[in-house]
Order: sequence, then structure tokens, then C-alpha cells
Amino acid sequence: MSLAWMPRENEMKNHDRHTSQWWGTEAPCTVYEKRPLKDPKGNEVPGLFTSWIRLNNPAQYNSYTTEMVKGVIAGFENASTDRSVVAVVFTGTGPFAFCTGGNTKEYSEYYSMRPEEYGSYMELFNNMVDSILMCKKPVICRVNGMRVAGGQEIGLACDIAVSSDLAIFGQAGPRHGSAPVGGSSDFLPWFLSNEDAMWNCVSCEMWSAYKMKAKNLISKCLPVLKDANGNFVRNPQVITESYVKDGEIVYGENKTGQEAKDARAFVNDALKAGNYDFSLIDAEVERIIWIFANLFPGCLMKSIDGIRQKKKSWWDQVKNDHRYWLATNMMGEAFAGFGAFNTKKITGVDTIDFIKNRQLIAEGALNNEAYFEQILGKPKA
Repeated sequence: MSLAWMPRENEMKNHDRHTSQWWGTEAPCTVYEKRPLKDPKGNEVPGLFTSWIRLNNPAQYNSYTTEMVKGVIAGFENASTDRSVVAVVFTGTGPFAFCTGGNTKEYSEYYSMRPEEYGSYMELFNNMVDSILMCKKPVICRVNGMRVAGGQEIGLACDIAVSSDLAIFGQAGPRHGSAPVGGSSDFLPWFLSNEDAMWNCVSCEMWSAYKMKAKNLISKCLPVLKDANGNFVRNPQVITESYVKDGEIVYGENKTGQEAKDARAFVNDALKAGNYDFSLIDAEVERIIWIFANLFPGCLMKSIDGIRQKKKSWWDQVKNDHRYWLATNMMGEAFAGFGAFNTKKITGVDTIDFIKNRQLIAEGALNNEAYFEQILGKPKA
């Protein structure tokens, strides 16, 4: 029996939430582009795409400005409802950094001592994390370099991570005046052991991509440098040739001494000369996307959301509360910490005098200008 008699509307609806006003091409900005889906032979598939959202602020290690946060939100929300998009790739510009978090210059020069303003900014940040966790397409974090602080947090919100073996991972907040409560304190325990998550959150140590692969934080770690013969070489700064030495796990740990200096020089020279190749990483990203493309999209996203929900449940419980603490913190430790980092070229140091700070606390000193003057560095002559 035909149902042709039922009234139907067949004109396609437009579900885009944003126009292109939040995206750009000149740094600092967020770049949004749709790239054709490719089959395993490299042929473009008509009518199907991958959305690429790229943090474009390489001069500041792809730290996100307020406007860039809006661009990320717009990118994920539009990709989510775009029928032609199979998956989203979230990455950064250049070989040095995926993202190092919020823009410290903005934090220090504008948001510090303006708690209500920072509270509004944190609402945007929360929306950015939400836009990743709520995206109706799989999200791949293409870790092209450092994934640190807020960059680690938005990276952890993604579904799959494919990393350059030059990347490092970690938090910076407790050293520079904040806390990793933009996602890391919620997400890390789902990836690492509770003690590893604790130490990675608070120590501000930077862990190599190989160490994070061994600890199951990321899915893949691939080389981007080549030797004189054009062969890919593993990051020479990190121990990858052995797993245990003297009863200790050494795989993924940084080399030391002259070996480390020589390796660092090799890496720095290669990067400065532009001698890096992300083709292995991009091939892995394309491979994963092709697998996604050959699954039922509804079943795929139900499965992904089922995994995401474990992270999202903790994030949703605490994200609003964290806004208020982070805003209030801009009147004290964040003012000092971000201020010290932002004025390194003036003072020669990027942190406060932590011991003097604790001594002043022990004395019950007031948090006033005289207090901050004692713990911040002094302008160089």
C-alpha cells in the first residue's frame, strides 16, 4: 500500500548554528575547513568530508585567545550537524604545539583582577569542552606537538589521539597560578592509574608521547623526523630502545647528559629548517576515518557516546562550580602566576618566588600590591 497520499515536506533544512565569522586564516585565529574523505588508495569520495579544526597561533604555541575559543565552538557545532561530515580532526599549526592552553598574555593583562570577566571567559571554555563531548561525529585529536595545560584538557575531551613522537603532555596550572579543573582532573583518571593521574595533574612534569602511549593515554605515537637517508627516525631525545634498566621502567623517559644535548640539538635544527614530515600521522588519521566511514553512523555515535559519557558524567557534575573558583582565583594566585609567566622578558623569570610566598602566608600577610611585589621577579636593569 502506497503512502503517497501523506503530506510531506522534502526541502532540506539548514541546521548550521554559525556562519564563518568565527574562523580566519591569519594568526591568531581558528581555521575551519572541510577536506574530502579519501579511500585507502587516496581517491576522493564524492560528497563526503572530514572537518578540520585548527588552532592557528604558532607564535604563542597555539594558545587559544577568547576569539579562538569561539571559533572552536563554532567548528564543532557546525561539524556536528553537517550531514556530509564523517569525522572531525582537531589539531594545531606547525610542528611545535597542538595547544598550550589559554593565552597567558590575555590572562595576565586583561582577565587577572577581573574575576567576573574571567568567569564569562570560563563559560566559553566550558562550552568549548561541551562542543567536543557533544559532537555527533567522532573526534580525532591530531597531536602535532605540545599538548599542555588547557591544551591537554581539550585534547582529552576528544575520542582518539594520534600523536607526533615529539609531543609532550602535561599540566602547568599549579606552577603558574591555576588548577587543571578544565577537564584534566575529570578525564585523566579514566586514562591513567589514579596515582599517575594525580602526579601528572599536580607535578607539572612533561611526559613524552612514548610514555603516554605506554600508559594508554594516546592511541598512536609516530615519528615525524627523518635521517640523512630520508628514513623516519624516532625522537632521539626519548628512550625507546629498551624497556627496563636496573629494574626500572625507562621506556618513554627523557635521555640525560650529553646524549640528551646532542639529541635536542638534532631535533631543534631539524624543526628550524622545516625538516619534518607528518605523513605517517596523517595516514593514520585517514585510516581511522575510513574505518568510521564504513560503519553505521547511528550505531557508531551511540557507541562513542556510551564511552564519552564516563568522562562527561564527571565533567558535568563539576564544570559550573569550577567557573567560580577559577574566577575568584584571578584575584590572587592566578594574578601572580600568570603575571610572572607573562613578564619573563622583563624580569628573566617565569615563576614567582614560591618559598617567599609560603613564608608570607605563614606570617598571615595581606594579599595586596606589596605582597605581590615581594614574590614577583624584578625588572632587569
